[in-house]
Order: sequence, then structure tokens, then C-alpha cells
Amino acid sequence: MSLRHEVRGHTAFVTIEYPPANTWTPESLRALGSLVASLDGDRSVYALVLTGSGEKFFSAGADLKSFQGDKAAARDFIGAFGAAFGALMESRFVTIAAINGIAMGGGLECALACDIRIAEAHATMALPEPAVGLLPAGCGTQLLPWLVGEGWAKRMILTNERVDASTALRIGLVQEVVDKGASLSAATAMAERVATLSPRAVEYCKALIHNAREGIARRGGLALERERFLDLFDHADQAEGVRAFLEKRKPEWKND
Repeated sequence: MSLRHEVRGHTAFVTIEYPPANTWTPESLRALGSLVASLDGDRSVYALVLTGSGEKFFSAGADLKSFQGDKAAARDFIGAFGAAFGALMESRFVTIAAINGIAMGGGLECALACDIRIAEAHATMALPEPAVGLLPAGCGTQLLPWLVGEGWAKRMILTNERVDASTALRIGLVQEVVDKGASLSAATAMAERVATLSPRAVEYCKALIHNAREGIARRGGLALERERFLDLFDHADQAEGVRAFLEKRKPEWKND
């Protein structure tokens, strides 16, 4: 399996490429984690768009042949899942999944690890691991209930219900549905909007939103929110943003 990537402007584009179904291997997961870490260190990158190659699959999840009947290999595999998708979740920049087709198991979990999901109209999504005697351990049991509620998470995981794009939009699994072939352009447009914002302000906001998701006490979360607001004044972009607004021009972010 390979991961194609390029950086255009302030956006990194990553494509999962392993025909026919863009399945994950431990090697490709480690490559994803390393790539995200490298991009995280490049402060000129403000957003990442992740998609699958071809028209049918975003990703069908794990390559089950890689650990069939081998607990040690399974331990290595699931550790690679956790590290790769954890890197996506904790990345400084905004991550957008352009779901161009079927997203199953670890494929859907990869999208769940992103900040925002855009699905094409023909896409289907599921976490079918219990059907093969496994469970979604790449973040599925933890992130899906947060996004869609316990009821729909149980329907999808405990009854192997597949959802189409319109249902995914209705329950909050994805944030936008577009025509077939249009997810990458829609995600690119969204990434370009991200680039108009203060990168450090977005970074702080993302971490604060995750704090709310992780159940940090409201009083502590509100205090940290105020602290981060003041921290922005230690960086030049805060003054640039206000100055540009008052001067009625676009800000020129330095992301120092």
C-alpha cells in the first residue's frame, strides 16, 4: 500500500492508494503516522485533505490477512491503528476526510479521526468488525457515539447496519454530501477557507473542542478557553488579524 501526498499552498493532500479496496496494513498506518507528524512540524500547513484512490473505495479497512489467527501480529496492527489515527486526531491543523466511496471498518475509523467529513452521494459507511469476530478498535467505539449518539452507534456496531450518505448526514456522521466525484473539490474549498483564519487560533480552538469532547469539567474548560485567548496576544498574528480587520484588508498570517 502506498500513500500519495503533496502540499499545495497551505493544504496537504493525502491519498490512500492500495487497489482494489485501499485497505490498511501496519506499514501503511505507520507511514500515515510519520507523515502526519512531519506535516505537523511544518507550520505552513494549515489543513490536510485525506481521500481514497479510485471511485469505489475510500478505504475498506484492515487487511485481515495481515494478522489472521496471530495475536502478536494483531497487537502490532491495532497499535499501528491507534498511533496513526491518534496522530490525525491530535494534529495541529484541520483534517478533512473526502469520502469518495465505501468507508468500512478501519476506513471509516480513519474518517472519524478527522475533524470534518464530506461524503459523496454514493458512499456507504459501516463498522462491521463484529461480523468477523472483531471489534472496531481504531477509535470506532469511542468516537462514533460522540458524533451520532449512543443509539445510532449501537445500530451501526451492534447490528452491522450500513448507512448511506444521506443517512450519515442526517445523523451527524458527515457534515456535507456532494455529487459523485466532487468530494475532493469540496474538501479543497473548505481547506482554503481554513487558510483565511489565524492558524494558531484554529489550533487552539481545535484543542479546546477536543477538551469538551473528552469530558473535562466545564469550569476548567472555560478557564482554559480564557487562558488560550490571552495566549494569542503573545503572537504577531493576533495583532495582524485585528489590524487587517480595521484596515479592511485580508490578513497576512505568519503562524510564528
